[in-house]
Amino acid sequence: MQNEILVVQQKLEEKFLRKKTVPFDFKKFTKKEANDLVVRMRRVMRQANGIGLSANQIGLPYRVFVAEVPGAQGENKFYAVFNPKLEKASDEVAIFEEGCLSIPGKWGDVTRAARVIVSGFDKNGKPAKVKAWGLLARVFQHEIDHLEGKLFVDRTKAVYDAEEDHREESARTSKSRSAK
Repeated sequence: MQNEILVVQQKLEEKFLRKKTVPFDFKKFTKKEANDLVVRMRRVMRQANGIGLSANQIGLPYRVFVAEVPGAQGENKFYAVFNPKLEKASDEVAIFEEGCLSIPGKWGDVTRAARVIVSGFDKNGKPAKVKAWGLLARVFQHEIDHLEGKLFVDRTKAVYDAEEDHREESARTSKSRSAK
């Protein structure tokens, strides 16, 4: 299977990933086309063992992302958000290690709002609003960053190779930051 996800190691792909996306215009696409896009993005995300994917990561310039994270009872909850907007972010922040399907094998600690409210539209063009916290809030912010042309490496102080054992140092650093 050909990898459908754009990666920063390819300069033309990185250039595309760093461009701000354009709004998804529901008038220019049929409901079937919008649904097919969601199905494709979900498939690509799952095949890559990801928990979020933005449309520009598969070469499309639209403001759309999908996310799938475990819910409170451990069941996976799937989201497809068209034209997302970060309405509100909490003052409380959380530092957590992030990676990215477009930057394979790299990780870094990223500070993000602990809770957010995101508005947008579902695949049928109906308005939607989601209150998110924890991992879901983090994924939403990561994907919205993608749609703005930003990558997690722009928000971290240090990028690590997946093979490096930096977790002990990272945990020490995070504890000292949260104690401030």
